[in-house]
Amino acid sequence: MGNNSHYRAASRRHRGFSLIEILVVLVILGLLVSIVAPNVLGRADEARVQKAEADFKSIATALKIYRLDNYIYPSSEQGLGALVEQPALPPEPRNWKQEGYLDELPLDPWGRPYLYLSPGEHGAFDLFSYGADGVSGGEGQNQDLGNWDLALAE
Repeated sequence: MGNNSHYRAASRRHRGFSLIEILVVLVILGLLVSIVAPNVLGRADEARVQKAEADFKSIATALKIYRLDNYIYPSSEQGLGALVEQPALPPEPRNWKQEGYLDELPLDPWGRPYLYLSPGEHGAFDLFSYGADGVSGGEGQNQDLGNWDLALAE
C-alpha cells in the first residue's frame, strides 16, 4: 500500500499542464502581444523617419560643401551622384574634390535612392523620398519625406 501512494504522488508531479492552463497562458500572451506590437511597430516607423532626416542633413552638408567648391549645386540631371563621382554632364564643376563629397550615397529607409531637384521647388535644392510605397503622396509610412520639412536648403 505504501508503494501505491508513492506511485500516485509521482504520477501527479509528472502530469503536465491541463488544456485550461495552456489556454489561459495563450490568452495572456495574446493580450500582451496586442498591447506591445503597436508600440514596437510605431517605433520602427519613427526610426525610419529619423534615418531619413539624418541622411537629409548629411547629404545637405555635402551639397553645401560642393557649392562652396564649385559655386553651384549639382544640376538635377547630374543628381546626387555628383557627390560621389565627378559629373560628366554640364555644368562641369570647377574645383571638384578628388575624394568626392560622400563615400557613397545612402539609400532611403526603404532601400531606394533619395530623389534630388536643383533648383528645388522648396529652396535651392530638394531632397526627398516617396516613403514606403515609393509613390508620390500618401499617409503614415507612405508619406513623402523632404528636406523642406527640416529647412535645410538655402
